[in-house]
Amino acid sequence: MNLGEIHIGTQGWNYDDWVGPFYPRGTRAEDYLDLYVKAFDTVEIDSTFYAIPSIAAIRSWHKRAPEGFTYSLKLTQEITHQNRLHDSQQVLLRFCERARGLGDKLALILIQMPPDFSPLAFSALENFLPWLPGDLRFAMEFRDRAWLNRKNGERLLLTLRDHRVALALTDSKWIPRELLFRLIDRLDRWAIKDFAYVRWLGPRELTDFSRVQINRDQELTGWAEAFDKLRRHVKQTVGYFNNHFSGHSPASCNQFKKLIDLPTVEPDWLNPQPSLF
Repeated sequence: MNLGEIHIGTQGWNYDDWVGPFYPRGTRAEDYLDLYVKAFDTVEIDSTFYAIPSIAAIRSWHKRAPEGFTYSLKLTQEITHQNRLHDSQQVLLRFCERARGLGDKLALILIQMPPDFSPLAFSALENFLPWLPGDLRFAMEFRDRAWLNRKNGERLLLTLRDHRVALALTDSKWIPRELLFRLIDRLDRWAIKDFAYVRWLGPRELTDFSRVQINRDQELTGWAEAFDKLRRHVKQTVGYFNNHFSGHSPASCNQFKKLIDLPTVEPDWLNPQPSLF
Protein backbone atom coordinates (compact mmCIF):
# COMPACT_ATOMS: atom_id res chain seq x y z
CA MET A 1 0.00 0.00 0.00
CA ASN A 2 1.37 3.41 -0.97
CA LEU A 3 1.34 5.82 1.95
CA GLY A 4 0.59 9.50 1.47
CA GLU A 5 3.19 12.25 1.77
CA ILE A 6 3.37 14.28 4.98
CA HIS A 7 4.85 17.77 5.23
CA ILE A 8 5.11 19.50 8.61
CA GLY A 9 6.06 23.13 9.28
CA THR A 10 5.23 26.16 11.38
CA GLN A 11 2.80 29.02 11.11
CA GLY A 12 5.24 31.72 10.11
CA TRP A 13 9.01 32.06 10.40
CA ASN A 14 9.60 35.69 11.36
CA TYR A 15 10.07 35.47 15.15
CA ASP A 16 12.90 37.19 16.97
CA ASP A 17 12.38 34.84 19.93
CA TRP A 18 13.67 32.00 17.74
CA VAL A 19 17.13 33.58 17.49
CA GLY A 20 19.30 31.49 19.77
CA PRO A 21 17.09 28.43 20.33
CA PHE A 22 16.47 27.90 16.59
CA TYR A 23 18.16 30.46 14.36
CA PRO A 24 21.88 30.96 15.13
CA ARG A 25 22.65 33.86 17.44
CA GLY A 26 23.17 37.07 15.51
CA THR A 27 20.86 36.06 12.63
CA ARG A 28 19.25 39.09 10.98
CA ALA A 29 15.51 39.14 10.35
CA GLU A 30 16.01 39.29 6.59
CA ASP A 31 17.84 35.96 6.78
CA TYR A 32 15.23 34.04 8.79
CA LEU A 33 13.49 32.49 5.78
CA ASP A 34 16.74 31.34 4.18
CA LEU A 35 17.51 29.37 7.34
CA TYR A 36 13.96 28.16 7.86
CA VAL A 37 13.85 26.41 4.48
CA LYS A 38 16.87 24.35 5.51
CA ALA A 39 14.95 22.88 8.45
CA PHE A 40 11.38 22.45 7.15
CA ASP A 41 9.79 21.89 3.76
CA THR A 42 6.60 23.92 4.18
CA VAL A 43 5.29 26.99 6.00
CA GLU A 44 1.94 28.73 6.51
CA ILE A 45 1.95 32.47 5.83
CA ASP A 46 -0.27 34.64 8.02
CA SER A 47 0.44 38.04 6.46
CA THR A 48 -1.74 37.25 3.44
CA PHE A 49 -4.72 37.26 5.82
CA TYR A 50 -4.28 41.01 6.27
CA ALA A 51 -3.60 41.96 2.66
CA ILE A 52 -3.16 40.36 -0.74
CA PRO A 53 0.59 39.80 -1.09
CA SER A 54 2.53 42.02 -3.46
CA ILE A 55 4.04 40.70 -6.66
CA ALA A 56 7.46 41.40 -5.16
CA ALA A 57 6.69 39.30 -2.09
CA ILE A 58 5.47 36.38 -4.18
CA ARG A 59 8.57 36.53 -6.36
CA SER A 60 10.83 36.66 -3.32
CA TRP A 61 9.14 33.69 -1.63
CA HIS A 62 9.34 31.69 -4.84
CA LYS A 63 12.99 32.51 -5.43
CA ARG A 64 14.08 31.70 -1.87
CA ALA A 65 12.31 28.35 -1.67
CA PRO A 66 14.33 25.29 -2.70
CA GLU A 67 12.85 22.53 -4.83
CA GLY A 68 10.15 20.68 -2.92
CA PHE A 69 9.41 23.55 -0.50
CA THR A 70 5.83 24.86 -0.39
CA TYR A 71 3.86 27.73 1.11
CA SER A 72 0.26 27.75 2.32
CA LEU A 73 -1.43 31.14 2.25
CA LYS A 74 -4.28 32.40 4.40
CA LEU A 75 -7.06 33.90 2.32
CA THR A 76 -7.50 37.62 2.95
CA GLN A 77 -9.78 38.64 5.82
CA GLU A 78 -11.62 41.00 3.47
CA ILE A 79 -13.39 37.90 2.14
CA THR A 80 -13.77 35.86 5.32
CA HIS A 81 -14.24 38.38 8.12
CA GLN A 82 -15.40 41.59 6.48
CA ASN A 83 -17.55 40.29 3.64
CA ARG A 84 -18.28 36.95 5.34
CA LEU A 85 -18.09 35.30 1.90
CA HIS A 86 -20.62 37.66 0.29
CA ASP A 87 -19.85 39.66 -2.87
CA SER A 88 -16.21 38.62 -2.91
CA GLN A 89 -15.68 37.25 -6.39
CA GLN A 90 -13.34 40.01 -7.57
CA VAL A 91 -11.22 39.97 -4.42
CA LEU A 92 -11.00 36.19 -4.65
CA LEU A 93 -9.90 36.35 -8.28
CA ARG A 94 -7.19 38.91 -7.45
CA PHE A 95 -5.93 36.84 -4.53
CA CYS A 96 -5.82 33.63 -6.53
CA GLU A 97 -4.10 35.25 -9.48
CA ARG A 98 -1.40 36.55 -7.16
CA ALA A 99 -1.08 33.17 -5.42
CA ARG A 100 -0.53 31.42 -8.76
CA GLY A 101 2.77 33.27 -8.95
CA LEU A 102 4.16 30.70 -6.52
CA GLY A 103 3.66 27.96 -9.11
CA ASP A 104 4.46 24.52 -7.74
CA LYS A 105 5.61 26.12 -4.48
CA LEU A 106 1.98 26.80 -3.50
CA ALA A 107 0.59 24.08 -1.25
CA LEU A 108 -2.91 25.28 -0.31
CA ILE A 109 -4.96 28.34 0.47
CA LEU A 110 -6.57 28.35 3.91
CA ILE A 111 -10.03 29.90 4.23
CA GLN A 112 -10.23 30.70 7.95
CA MET A 113 -13.69 31.71 9.12
CA PRO A 114 -14.30 33.74 12.30
CA PRO A 115 -15.74 32.15 15.48
CA ASP A 116 -19.11 33.86 14.98
CA PHE A 117 -19.59 32.47 11.46
CA SER A 118 -22.28 29.93 12.26
CA PRO A 119 -24.32 27.40 10.26
CA LEU A 120 -26.98 30.09 9.95
CA ALA A 121 -24.75 31.32 7.11
CA PHE A 122 -24.83 28.02 5.21
CA SER A 123 -26.31 29.67 2.14
CA ALA A 124 -23.40 32.12 2.00
CA LEU A 125 -21.00 29.17 2.06
CA GLU A 126 -22.88 27.33 -0.67
CA ASN A 127 -22.93 30.44 -2.87
CA PHE A 128 -19.20 31.08 -2.33
CA LEU A 129 -17.70 27.64 -2.92
CA PRO A 130 -18.46 27.45 -6.67
CA TRP A 131 -16.29 30.55 -7.17
CA LEU A 132 -13.14 28.75 -6.00
CA PRO A 133 -10.93 28.03 -9.03
CA GLY A 134 -10.36 24.36 -9.72
CA ASP A 135 -6.63 24.68 -10.40
CA LEU A 136 -5.85 25.63 -6.79
CA ARG A 137 -6.28 23.67 -3.57
CA PHE A 138 -8.25 25.03 -0.62
CA ALA A 139 -8.90 24.07 2.98
CA MET A 140 -11.58 25.66 5.15
CA GLU A 141 -11.48 26.21 8.90
CA PHE A 142 -14.60 26.65 11.03
CA ARG A 143 -14.48 27.88 14.62
CA ASP A 144 -18.09 27.27 15.58
CA ARG A 145 -18.57 23.70 16.80
CA ALA A 146 -22.16 23.71 15.53
CA TRP A 147 -20.85 23.21 11.98
CA LEU A 148 -19.91 19.66 12.94
CA ASN A 149 -22.86 18.62 15.10
CA ARG A 150 -25.35 15.94 14.09
CA LYS A 151 -27.63 18.42 12.40
CA ASN A 152 -25.04 20.15 10.21
CA GLY A 153 -21.95 17.94 10.08
CA GLU A 154 -22.81 15.59 7.24
CA ARG A 155 -24.19 18.39 5.09
CA LEU A 156 -21.05 20.47 5.62
CA LEU A 157 -18.59 17.67 4.94
CA LEU A 158 -20.34 16.53 1.79
CA THR A 159 -20.68 20.12 0.54
CA LEU A 160 -16.95 20.68 0.99
CA ARG A 161 -16.12 17.36 -0.66
CA ASP A 162 -18.32 18.15 -3.66
CA HIS A 163 -16.27 21.33 -4.21
CA ARG A 164 -12.93 19.61 -3.51
CA VAL A 165 -12.26 21.68 -0.41
CA ALA A 166 -10.59 20.04 2.60
CA LEU A 167 -11.92 20.57 6.09
CA ALA A 168 -9.03 22.06 8.08
CA LEU A 169 -8.46 19.77 11.07
CA THR A 170 -7.55 22.39 13.66
CA ASP A 171 -6.48 21.48 17.18
CA SER A 172 -7.88 24.44 19.10
CA LYS A 173 -10.29 25.56 21.81
CA TRP A 174 -13.14 25.76 19.29
CA ILE A 175 -13.46 22.19 18.03
CA PRO A 176 -12.74 19.34 20.48
CA ARG A 177 -9.73 17.23 19.54
CA GLU A 178 -11.74 14.07 20.16
CA LEU A 179 -14.24 15.15 17.50
CA LEU A 180 -11.42 15.63 14.99
CA PHE A 181 -10.10 12.16 15.77
CA ARG A 182 -13.58 10.69 15.23
CA LEU A 183 -13.75 12.42 11.85
CA ILE A 184 -10.36 10.97 10.91
CA ASP A 185 -11.67 7.51 11.83
CA ARG A 186 -14.30 7.99 9.10
CA LEU A 187 -12.22 9.59 6.36
CA ASP A 188 -13.63 7.32 3.67
CA ARG A 189 -17.09 8.83 4.18
CA TRP A 190 -16.23 12.49 3.67
CA ALA A 191 -12.59 13.38 2.93
CA ILE A 192 -11.15 14.06 -0.49
CA LYS A 193 -8.27 11.72 -1.26
CA ASP A 194 -5.81 14.22 -2.69
CA PHE A 195 -4.93 16.40 0.30
CA ALA A 196 -5.59 17.18 3.97
CA TYR A 197 -4.74 20.19 6.12
CA VAL A 198 -3.95 20.12 9.85
CA ARG A 199 -3.25 23.01 12.24
CA TRP A 200 -2.18 23.11 15.88
CA LEU A 201 -3.09 26.22 17.87
CA GLY A 202 -2.93 26.97 21.59
CA PRO A 203 -3.53 29.51 24.38
CA ARG A 204 -2.96 33.10 23.31
CA GLU A 205 -1.60 33.91 26.77
CA LEU A 206 1.78 32.55 25.73
CA THR A 207 4.01 35.43 24.64
CA ASP A 208 7.50 33.94 24.99
CA PHE A 209 8.23 31.87 21.89
CA SER A 210 11.81 30.91 22.72
CA ARG A 211 11.10 27.62 24.51
CA VAL A 212 8.55 24.87 25.07
CA GLN A 213 6.33 25.71 28.04
CA ILE A 214 3.47 23.20 27.72
CA ASN A 215 4.03 19.45 27.67
CA ARG A 216 2.12 18.14 24.65
CA ASP A 217 3.35 14.53 24.67
CA GLN A 218 -0.12 13.07 25.11
CA GLU A 219 -1.74 15.22 22.46
CA LEU A 220 0.99 14.55 19.92
CA THR A 221 0.85 10.81 20.53
CA GLY A 222 -2.85 10.94 19.68
CA TRP A 223 -2.11 12.95 16.55
CA ALA A 224 0.57 10.50 15.49
CA GLU A 225 -2.05 7.74 15.56
CA ALA A 226 -4.40 9.96 13.57
CA PHE A 227 -1.71 10.65 10.97
CA ASP A 228 -1.21 6.94 10.49
CA LYS A 229 -4.81 6.88 9.28
CA LEU A 230 -4.46 10.05 7.24
CA ARG A 231 -1.44 8.80 5.33
CA ARG A 232 -3.30 5.61 4.42
CA HIS A 233 -6.23 7.54 2.95
CA VAL A 234 -4.90 10.89 1.69
CA LYS A 235 -2.18 11.40 -0.91
CA GLN A 236 -0.69 14.46 0.77
CA THR A 237 -1.14 15.98 4.23
CA VAL A 238 0.34 19.31 5.30
CA GLY A 239 0.37 20.42 8.92
CA TYR A 240 1.42 23.59 10.71
CA PHE A 241 2.24 24.30 14.36
CA ASN A 242 1.60 27.66 15.99
CA ASN A 243 3.98 28.96 18.67
CA HIS A 244 1.05 29.01 21.08
CA PHE A 245 0.60 25.24 20.91
CA SER A 246 3.47 24.58 23.29
CA GLY A 247 5.56 27.77 23.25
CA HIS A 248 8.12 27.15 20.47
CA SER A 249 6.78 25.75 17.22
CA PRO A 250 10.06 24.54 15.68
CA ALA A 251 10.47 22.20 18.65
CA SER A 252 6.85 21.05 18.33
CA CYS A 253 7.45 20.31 14.65
CA ASN A 254 10.53 18.22 15.29
CA GLN A 255 8.93 16.36 18.19
CA PHE A 256 5.98 15.42 16.03
CA LYS A 257 8.10 14.54 13.00
CA LYS A 258 10.05 12.08 15.13
CA LEU A 259 6.79 10.49 16.30
CA ILE A 260 5.71 9.86 12.71
CA ASP A 261 9.17 8.80 11.50
CA LEU A 262 10.01 11.84 9.41
CA PRO A 263 13.61 13.11 9.30
CA THR A 264 14.39 16.25 11.28
CA VAL A 265 16.94 19.04 11.08
CA GLU A 266 18.04 20.07 14.55
CA PRO A 267 18.83 23.73 15.36
CA ASP A 268 22.51 22.94 15.90
CA TRP A 269 22.75 21.97 12.24
CA LEU A 270 21.73 25.47 11.18
CA ASN A 271 24.72 27.01 12.96
CA PRO A 272 27.75 27.65 10.77
CA GLN A 273 30.59 25.27 11.52
CA PRO A 274 33.67 26.94 13.05
CA SER A 275 36.78 27.06 10.92
CA LEU A 276 39.50 24.50 11.62
CA PHE A 277 42.18 27.15 11.04
